[in-house]
Amino acid sequence: MSSPLSSPASRRGFLLVVLAALCWGTSGVSGRFVAERTGLGPLDIAWHRMAIGAVVLLIGTALTRRRRLGTPAALTRATAVRLVLIGAGLAAYQLAYFAAVARAGVSIATLVALGLAPLLIAVGASVLGHGRPDRSTVVALAVALTGLVLLVGISAGIDTGTAVVLGALLAVGSALGYAVVTLAGAGVPAGIPVTLVGFAGGALLLTPVALVTGLHVTGDPVSLAVLLYLGAVPSALAYAMFFAGLRTVPGPVASIVTLLEPLTATALATAFLGERLAPAALAGGLLVLAAVAGLYVRRLRADRASRAVAWTASVDLSDSAAIAPRTEP
Repeated sequence: MSSPLSSPASRRGFLLVVLAALCWGTSGVSGRFVAERTGLGPLDIAWHRMAIGAVVLLIGTALTRRRRLGTPAALTRATAVRLVLIGAGLAAYQLAYFAAVARAGVSIATLVALGLAPLLIAVGASVLGHGRPDRSTVVALAVALTGLVLLVGISAGIDTGTAVVLGALLAVGSALGYAVVTLAGAGVPAGIPVTLVGFAGGALLLTPVALVTGLHVTGDPVSLAVLLYLGAVPSALAYAMFFAGLRTVPGPVASIVTLLEPLTATALATAFLGERLAPAALAGGLLVLAAVAGLYVRRLRADRASRAVAWTASVDLSDSAAIAPRTEP
């Protein structure tokens, strides 16, 4: 059986997914830079990212409208509910993530949020499918929780414990928001610009909250440039590359590749923000990532095995048909 990345199109798709994950990995450092330079809070940064991302996606959709074929999908009530959940999940994910970064730092916030999210998605999919999680999911969740306890517990003991624990809890909330987005988005029919609707809806949901609490903006040109980058590159462009890559890259492979995001965020936080994780805490973060990677490698193998069985069965049937005696009408 050929490799899932054996064709040139698959290799291009793989590269797009890698680039998307690397772009996402710059989000935490970018938000932290703006917060320290301007004093903008997590809500301000999340609103800017959602609003700028929505504008960029709207422009991109308008420019590529003529290239898309087919008729738009009908907007049913169920689809509308899913789109509202996607917008709310994205808004909650962004707000909780930047709040976690402000309290626990980029490394811990990203490792917790992006490490737990795929596991929460796997558990949620099992629950929504009216079945219990399988053994591999339970094992992966147990390993990830062990790593999470190491990562947060040791970091809280070294630094200001309350801030780290609160930041980790916010990161868990961010992971829940991301899981809602993924699970709700899986049922949206093709032809609906999910990313655009999600960012626009998230920005609309955050706007009244930001206005009531006091939305802050900045006139600092450097910070404005970073905010534009945050909305355009790790948001609009990265999601566009990721979904383009998913056309030719298997979902389990893409899920493993996106683990580059927390690794990139941790490396950037170490290099530019001076964040340092204790060796045992770093081992905990790696346990979280290893649990996700192990889960998806197992599922990829199971997928390939099932395809092999189906292919063998089809060959056996065709062989049987070829050697079966023909009966004349």
